Amino acid sequence: MLTGASPSLSIEALTGSTVEIREFHVETAPDTVLIAVLEDGGLISYRRADGSCLHTLNTAEGFSRKLSQLGIRLS
Repeated sequence: MLTGASPSLSIEALTGSTVEIREFHVETAPDTVLIAVLEDGGLISYRRADGSCLHTLNTAEGFSRKLSQLGIRLS
């Protein structure tokens, strides 16, 4: 768990330069959804209109479930 992080912390700062970040606009989320696939799950971040972010780190099971809820299919 990451506590005390600034809402301005980017997904790129969390994942590093070697992780691909994919951007989605979905009807079920008012914010831009940013996805990073990680070794045992993934990071789903929501970028708000003001530029701040909410990051959620997920296990493989939780990542799959949340992507399904958002209607996002990764190839």
